[in-house]
Amino acid sequence: MKKILVVGAGKIGSTIADFLDATGDYAVTLIDRDQPGLDRADVGPQVRKVRVDIARDGALAPLMEGHYAVLSAAPYHLTTAIATAAATAGIHYLDLTEDVASTRAVRALAEGAQSTFIPQCGLAPGFVSIVAHDIAQRFEKLDTIHLRVGALPEFPSNALGYNLTWSTDGVINEYIEPCEAIVGGERHMVPALEGLETLGVDGVTYEAFNTSGGLGSLCETYAGAVRELNYRTIRYPGHAQAMKMLLRDLRLAERRDIFKDILEYALPVTQQDIVLVFVTVSGWRDGRLTQESFVRRIYGETVNGRPRTAIQITTAGAICAVLDLLKDGHLPARGVIRQEDIALSAFLENRFGRVYQGRRQTA
Repeated sequence: MKKILVVGAGKIGSTIADFLDATGDYAVTLIDRDQPGLDRADVGPQVRKVRVDIARDGALAPLMEGHYAVLSAAPYHLTTAIATAAATAGIHYLDLTEDVASTRAVRALAEGAQSTFIPQCGLAPGFVSIVAHDIAQRFEKLDTIHLRVGALPEFPSNALGYNLTWSTDGVINEYIEPCEAIVGGERHMVPALEGLETLGVDGVTYEAFNTSGGLGSLCETYAGAVRELNYRTIRYPGHAQAMKMLLRDLRLAERRDIFKDILEYALPVTQQDIVLVFVTVSGWRDGRLTQESFVRRIYGETVNGRPRTAIQITTAGAICAVLDLLKDGHLPARGVIRQEDIALSAFLENRFGRVYQGRRQTA
């Protein structure tokens, strides 16, 4: 049985801990600095809960002794501290961060490390990079790679068309920070909330716009090989314009703590959510310009006797699947692993990755 640390007892962290614990293959310790948060964590009785402030120097390292891996579901600003402790302890490291700067720091730590570092193991970044890379390999020459992902309320009921479904800090960060993209064959940084487009799936109209972090390392992987590569978040129509007003016109981008407080005060959480995955690749096959898409709509469900939202299932399922693949020897035991280094077939056949087999949709 592998001993695993899960850092962060929020909705995603507690789901990860519960998923791993229920297999019987992992002994899980769930860590958070907030005791009420640990008490609320909806996990099985075998999960050990430990209160510790990981932001305090040296607090995390002693807990890592004897463990196989640490999985970070903590806020992005704690990523580097957790990864540094993992490198020092010589244990494997996996995270969910969408923050570009934090991921660069993790990759730097992996150089010379005695263990494996796998950043960005969630839905986006994460699974969508695995899908895009798998499809791209079936083209003789590439033209475009478009990744579109949304975590949405099934029944929108406010002007934003949005409910809080995951980390508020993460949402704010990806709405503000510049976004990597390939435009006209060249790598660029493009502004968040721009590039607005309309798309439809199963008769429902959505909008999509630039957000930061969703591409993972794909810009590096496909530099010079594709004319256009971008990631955009899917929302209901009107969301981007409302966010521009709040973040730019009212300058709440400069006061993130206030903006977070407003969102968490005014927007309810919901158990009735949808995750929409829409990956499209175009290029040439047999001399003809061709397009191939991967589209999934995933809903929440009860897992291990506990109700889980779609974003919990997909995000926790992704990082748990990657941990399984590492444990079973399908991934290297040392160095940094990009999401596109992971085979889609192995991922989807995994007990956790099967959630993404989902309900096939027509684009």
